Amino acid sequence: MKRIHFSDVKLEAPNVEGAKKVKLRWLINEKDGAENFAMRYFEIEKGGHTPFEQHWNEQEMFILGGEGILIDKEKKEEKLKVGDVVFVPSMEWHQFVNTGTEILKFICVIPIKK
Repeated sequence: MKRIHFSDVKLEAPNVEGAKKVKLRWLINEKDGAENFAMRYFEIEKGGHTPFEQHWNEQEMFILGGEGILIDKEKKEEKLKVGDVVFVPSMEWHQFVNTGTEILKFICVIPIKK
């Protein structure tokens, strides 16, 4: 088992083209012995966003702080607030944008293996 405080994990900028003012912490991943899922903690600063992207894996998110929008493949915008839960299916275009004045914070769970 593993038990840590999230702040003990390094907050780093992802090496992903199209990300702006985004940082994340890899809370649980393969290095910890996880075989099925990885858990990440994201922070998106005011005016920041993730890339507009799609990928093979589904994603599950839980909004912890701030507010923003989720943009889909038709560029439709869904408002995000604390307590919202988001499911992004495999190969679905999506982007998270901070539209608030505080840091947009969320947990994101992804599968490790395809």
